Amino acid sequence: MLAYLRKQMQSALEARAALKTELDAIVTAAEQAGREKLSADEQTAFDAKRVEIRAKDTELEELQSRVTELEEDEKREQRAAQILAQHGQAGERRERVTVTSEPETYRKGGETSYFRDLFRAQVNGNRDSIERLARNDREVVEKRALTTTDGAGGEFVPPLWMIADYVALARAGRVVADQVRPQALPPNTDSISLPKVASGTSTAEQATQNTAVSNTDATTTSVTANVATIAGQQVIAQQLLDQSPINMDQVLLADLAADYAIRADTFVINNNAANKRGLLNVTGVNAVTYTDATPTTAELYPKVADGIQQIHTGRFMPPDKIFMHPRRWAWFTAAVDTAGRPLVTPVANMPQNVLAAMSDVISEGFVGTLQGLPVYVDPNIPINLGGGTEDRIIILRSTDVIFFEGTPQAEAFRETKADQLSVLLRFFNYAALHSERYPKSISVISGTGLVTPTF
Repeated sequence: MLAYLRKQMQSALEARAALKTELDAIVTAAEQAGREKLSADEQTAFDAKRVEIRAKDTELEELQSRVTELEEDEKREQRAAQILAQHGQAGERRERVTVTSEPETYRKGGETSYFRDLFRAQVNGNRDSIERLARNDREVVEKRALTTTDGAGGEFVPPLWMIADYVALARAGRVVADQVRPQALPPNTDSISLPKVASGTSTAEQATQNTAVSNTDATTTSVTANVATIAGQQVIAQQLLDQSPINMDQVLLADLAADYAIRADTFVINNNAANKRGLLNVTGVNAVTYTDATPTTAELYPKVADGIQQIHTGRFMPPDKIFMHPRRWAWFTAAVDTAGRPLVTPVANMPQNVLAAMSDVISEGFVGTLQGLPVYVDPNIPINLGGGTEDRIIILRSTDVIFFEGTPQAEAFRETKADQLSVLLRFFNYAALHSERYPKSISVISGTGLVTPTF
């Protein structure tokens, strides 16, 4: 769960940075135009961005509080494990003792077991086991020179497992899902419908006084988003929960949560079911095709402009974000001019006449700007489209897409698997996506020019 919350915090920080960039851009535009005050539209946009930033700050404070609590819990667990591992060792006198007539503590056919005592000492802190292990250490001191090789003493050097520093499975985050408009999923429903004006009224110049004025009846329709369930489970043995020194239920539930983040992101990007369509499968989006056997950034650049202008002219509002796969952004950053100078340079370099400007070097999230819009890279954008090797670039007015999401549920059940002494871990959430409110808010660049890039 801690890894999941940290990913949420990273996404929230990136979203806030993007909002701050957009806020600064509004002021910069007014300054460059030589105006001392913002226009009415600029002031409205400025106030809206400030509200979004304050909301994002509140979200960050809540996430930080939850992360801090879990980190404190984790530190206490680690400290307890350290005390347990060191119990019976601190301050122990390592005296040179010669055992003559007393039998060895752990001898073949004896009543005690070295590994059973080791387990009991580490897990339960059993005092008798700790004392026998300490006595065995003193007995081994007087034996002949041994090594860590099996058969020559190696059996007395058990392997050390740094369980607290286990290697979690590497998983992508949920960049696109976190950048569209979030809404809490309403309870007690399996679909969310929004009324929509399909065609509007009309006005026209009156031919002459006292003659009929323009009269066109508006028509209406609706758009629906079905609620989907995204879930996963893992069955583990009761023995694994009881005997592992680490909380395996937390490890596996955190992994289920991380995988849920990927599935939620994919749901927003590429789902292809009625009333659940992801951005790439919405009917009526602005389709921009880039076909080229030898693609170059110079040729792709105007295609991005085309995708932007189609949102301007079809939605009559500006786009605010660009999404692409990390490999596509890397391809942009590899572009150089005829003198070998990079065309995508860090913002700190104050570039002039460059293709794009990049922020921090990261694998997912906000990476820079392109044609005045913030660019986000997301590893969950598919790279097997078209002929099997194409990715996609999405240009979006993100506030037009609503992602409804419930509260994730992480649960453990012993009863259902009691007959086989197993525990079922379950993680699930409900989600719905309204991506078809304004299809013209979405531009998708596709084609053979977006095959696997070469460097």
